[in-house]
Amino acid sequence: MSVFDNATEHQALIDEAAETLRARIGTVPEVLVVAGSGLGGLTAKVQDAQSVSYEELKHFPQSTVVGHAGKLVWGKLGGKPAVVMSGRKHVYEGVDVRQTIVPLRALLRAGVKTVLLSNAAGSMNRFILPGDLMLITDHINFQFRAPLEGPNLSEMGPRFPDVSAPYDPGLCDLARQAALDLGVSLKEGVYVALTGPTYETQAEVGMYKQFADAVGMSTVPETLAAAHAGARVLAISAITNSHVQRKLAVTTHEEVIETGKQVGDAFCRLVEEIIRRA
Repeated sequence: MSVFDNATEHQALIDEAAETLRARIGTVPEVLVVAGSGLGGLTAKVQDAQSVSYEELKHFPQSTVVGHAGKLVWGKLGGKPAVVMSGRKHVYEGVDVRQTIVPLRALLRAGVKTVLLSNAAGSMNRFILPGDLMLITDHINFQFRAPLEGPNLSEMGPRFPDVSAPYDPGLCDLARQAALDLGVSLKEGVYVALTGPTYETQAEVGMYKQFADAVGMSTVPETLAAAHAGARVLAISAITNSHVQRKLAVTTHEEVIETGKQVGDAFCRLVEEIIRRA
């Protein structure tokens, strides 16, 4: 039996990770940013930065993916205390989905109240192109993995959390206004999460684009875990490739990382401004 199938042991694991964070950081900031593939440059914007490798933090799974540094950075962003997860664990790396959200749950337990998620995603909308940022207004979980399955952790949240509006409307409005004031183009759309690690076939894209605008391999488990705990959630995709702009071209991870870096400046400016106003 997995530790995640025993509520007492599972909660103890998260609490132990949270205590490790408090011992290392002190007062854990209320704002967390999760930087996705190619977006780790945000850590360079953190003022008075301190950092620690996931390897040094109890129960933090190590990412094996290029473009995910695997470190926690804290200091000030947008003039406010914030902590940044540079990299994350994905279910396609062969782990239980509940393990992938341990770091997030530990940070929530330690004091985080607002979660800004980001990812690299492929567009399935001809009006959303590589290099764009997309505000996620809703999602569809096609990973078919439930991060909240198993015994409920009642100290984290209710057995049946409502996720009819998982992305905080107030934060979404704030992001729209911040983007407008900065002159940063911010598209909007629905994100569909798949397990990966393969990119999508043309037939799959033909199906998914009927009800979603972008596709990726992360974010939804974290959104559900944060919503379960009552945190405010905002999510932004960096569109790194298009499935409709060039139907027969090959998508590579190198392309995803490179495009993520190119959009990084706009992403950083927008995130800093959102935090400043939040």
